[in-house]
Amino acid sequence: MRTLKTWVMACCLVLLAAQASFAAGFGIYEWSARGNALGGATVGRADDPSALATNPAGITQLDGMQVLGGFTAIHPVLDVKADGKWYSSDKDSLWIPPHFFATWKVNDRYSIGLGTFSRFGLGSVFDEDWGGRYNSYEAIIESMSINPNVAVKVTDKLSAAFGVEAMYLDFSKKQKFSLAKFSAYPDGDLKLEADGWGYGFNMALHYQPCQYAKLGLSYRSPVTMKVTGDADFTTPSWIRAYPGVPDVAFTDTSASGTVTLPDSFAFGVAMYPTEKFSVEVGAVYTLWSKYDELKINYGDPVLPSATPTQSIQAKNWDDVWRFNIGVEYAALDWLDLRAGYVFDQSPVQDETIDYMVPANDRHLLNGGLGFHWDNWMVDVNYTYLMIMDRDINGRDDGVRDGEIDNADAHMVGLSVGYKF
Repeated sequence: MRTLKTWVMACCLVLLAAQASFAAGFGIYEWSARGNALGGATVGRADDPSALATNPAGITQLDGMQVLGGFTAIHPVLDVKADGKWYSSDKDSLWIPPHFFATWKVNDRYSIGLGTFSRFGLGSVFDEDWGGRYNSYEAIIESMSINPNVAVKVTDKLSAAFGVEAMYLDFSKKQKFSLAKFSAYPDGDLKLEADGWGYGFNMALHYQPCQYAKLGLSYRSPVTMKVTGDADFTTPSWIRAYPGVPDVAFTDTSASGTVTLPDSFAFGVAMYPTEKFSVEVGAVYTLWSKYDELKINYGDPVLPSATPTQSIQAKNWDDVWRFNIGVEYAALDWLDLRAGYVFDQSPVQDETIDYMVPANDRHLLNGGLGFHWDNWMVDVNYTYLMIMDRDINGRDDGVRDGEIDNADAHMVGLSVGYKF
């Protein structure tokens, strides 16, 4: 009964606290402090409960019942040049995506597990009067996945897993729009808020050909999110009395949209040259090309120039790779030392980049410690994330000429686990 309570409480915490991140595209990979420290190179290892996020087939390696929970605190900062002036993102931003995993070895062949974690998130916050405000001055995407899995030992060396995923997504965006055509007041304000659920599945394989090597392969399906919410406009009360402005213009209305979040493949090869030392190299291939547009449907006409009830922004992102390497050394019976490196390609094309996702290729430098005694384990990590500088070309859809500079983030993770 106590274990069931723990699962329910952890799921509720994730539902309430899932937060956004600072990611290439808006994918999140911070699913455990150990995984963070190893640069996500845990697809081949897959030897702790966080394998439910990276390679669930590996949970057949875990005995009894095990739980692991924690969070990663992410503090991002970037400078953006727009309209010839430099602006900084909110320097007080702090995102805290949590994670929780539980596994149970039913018998020598079958294992089951439940993971709750965030796969997608975004946080981009600027002052409301900054140079890119007509595109966005605040964009936040929060997600949470509930992901049960069943894993089976096909042979002594090969395991397979299958899982289903229910993903909750909350989207909010604030932007300005120009009223200069009608009055001396230059800007109105639009706030979009919508949320909804989507569903997908995952499959995984784990193979240990010998004592010195492990191989992992994992696939997560695309998830089609259908979200509904509201569009709220803020304008001077007399604006609709202006000649040529319909009564329905700038009136609060319902909003909805559909977006396909991408599928991905993850690979990993872990080598164990000695009993105390291991190294894993891996890659994640994400099919971001499925994110071709952001379409928002309005319940009523919203603009004075015509009677549009739909807004479409082209995205046309690229499929990209994320490469990682992680090393782990058992320095003492109770202490593990870890380090990792990640190169993460950005999927955002020059033709469609905007200030909602002002990003570029990223480098991540990771380090961490693992403490374990009796049935307890505590992992901590620090990550420094650096985003490469990038120019933004202005377009007719509200994106002004700009430049991304000095973009980085500091991440601190903590995970606590227990073996029953």
